[in-house]
Amino acid sequence: MAERFDNLEEHLEKFIENIRQLGIIVSDFQPSSQAGLNQKLNFMISGLQDIEKCRQQLHEINVPLEVFEYIDQGRNPQLYTKECLERALARNEQVKGKIDTMTKFKSLLISELGKVFPEEMAKYKAIHGEDAPSL
Repeated sequence: MAERFDNLEEHLEKFIENIRQLGIIVSDFQPSSQAGLNQKLNFMISGLQDIEKCRQQLHEINVPLEVFEYIDQGRNPQLYTKECLERALARNEQVKGKIDTMTKFKSLLISELGKVFPEEMAKYKAIHGEDAPSL
């Protein structure tokens, strides 16, 4: 998988360099540089074809739109991953707290119901296999 990305990266770097050189030729165009301009245009076309071939190899990869927003803002796209993990950890802690609270509530409820409805709770515990509530 990594070599497919390396291949795409290599083609993109070549394409960018070719575009940079093309810009230099165009910005200071002389009639004598027409052959060089034509050659760079042909390299640009073949570079786009190479990038298209790489794209076909990577069609199953989905990139969240937020990553492109990070790039547009001049931010490191790896920060997106870091921030997603931080949000997931924070959310995980919240959910874990809720689960712990609900477990304690269930245990307390079973205990209190056992005091008020001992026969019914004995049947409930027999069905669900709960011998004693845990705190």
